[in-house]
Amino acid sequence: MGKTVCLAGLIAVLWGTSVVAQAPDASLRPVARGQGAVGVSTPVAAEVVTPVETQGAGAQIKTEDGRAVVVTTETTKKRKGLFQSLRPKPRTERVSVFAGKKKRALRKGMVCGDLALQGSVVGRVPGRLGGCGVKSAIKLRSVSGVALSQQSVMDCGTAKALKRWVDKGLKPSIGRKGGGVTKIRVAAHYACRYRNNKRGGKISEHGKGRAIDISAFYLKDGSEVSVLKHWRGGWKGKALRQMHRAACGPFGTVLGPNANRYHRDHFHFDTARYRSGSYCK
Repeated sequence: MGKTVCLAGLIAVLWGTSVVAQAPDASLRPVARGQGAVGVSTPVAAEVVTPVETQGAGAQIKTEDGRAVVVTTETTKKRKGLFQSLRPKPRTERVSVFAGKKKRALRKGMVCGDLALQGSVVGRVPGRLGGCGVKSAIKLRSVSGVALSQQSVMDCGTAKALKRWVDKGLKPSIGRKGGGVTKIRVAAHYACRYRNNKRGGKISEHGKGRAIDISAFYLKDGSEVSVLKHWRGGWKGKALRQMHRAACGPFGTVLGPNANRYHRDHFHFDTARYRSGSYCK
C-alpha cells in the first residue's frame, strides 16, 4: 500500500515537471505577419493602393498571400473624399452672370483707361479767362470704389493722381474704422478763377482742371471725418494728418490747415509740377 502511494506521488511530480517545462512553448507569443501558428487564423494585410476612382462595379487589389480582394467604387470614392474637398468649386452660373454684368458696367463707365476711375468723358472745356480751360476733361464720380459727393471735372493726370492717393493714402489712413471710407466730400473741382479768388493774380490750378479740394470723408457706419472739426485731435486727426502727408508725391501741391487761413477747412491737391519737387504744407 505504501509503495503504491509513493509510486503515484513520483508519477505526479514527474508529470508536473513536464508541464512546467513545456509551458513557455505552449504560451501565446507575437507572430510575424504571414507566419500564423498551427490552428491560428492570422489576418492578411492588403497592399496599399492609391485611391483612384474606377469604372464599373469595383476594382481588385492583391494581398500579400496572392489573394484578390474586390474593393467597390463606393469605397474608393470615400477614400478620395479628402482630395475632392481640396478642389476649388466652379462658380455658379448666377455668380458668373453677375460678375460679367458688373464688369461690363465698369467698362461702360470707365474713364482715362482705368476701371478704378468711373465717370464720363467731357472733352474740351473752354475758359472765360485767359489761361483757363481743359483740353481733354472727364467728369469723375468715383475712385477705387469710393464715391465723390459731386461729379468733378478734371484732366486724366489729376484723376490718376487722385486714385494713387486714395489707394495709398486715404484708405490705409482710415483703415477699417467705421467700416472704411465710402465717400469723399468734394468742396471744389474745376472753376475758372484766380488763386484764392484774388482778382488780378495767377490763374488757379482749378481753372486748368488740375485741382480738387476735399473737406471731409464719410465712413460706412455713417460717421464723418472732417478737416475743419477733427484735424487736431483723436484718431480722426491722426488719420487726416497721415493722408495729408501721403498726398505729397502723387500731387505737386498739397495744402491743409497748417498752410494758411484759406485752407483751414479743406485739403487742396493739384498736379502742378515744380523743379524743386512737390510743395506740401
